[in-house]
Amino acid sequence: MKEKTFEESLQELEEIVNRLEEGDLPLEEALKLFEEGVRLSRSCHTKLDEAQKRVEIVFKDESGKMTTRPFETAEDGEDD
Repeated sequence: MKEKTFEESLQELEEIVNRLEEGDLPLEEALKLFEEGVRLSRSCHTKLDEAQKRVEIVFKDESGKMTTRPFETAEDGEDD
């Protein structure tokens, strides 16, 4: 089975949220949808983390030459 893209997972998650917000589902079906929503949410979060690690920021160095460096977040510089 092909892994869903981020966009497909996000779309499905939005549909699940909409169905759950309607509030007219039997408890068992609502629980199954909730569990699937949590799985999709985790999948989206993982894909976003992976994408963030691949992002590079283009900037000019001291000589004016365009170079790249890895994307860093505030969390990257924190010591835990």
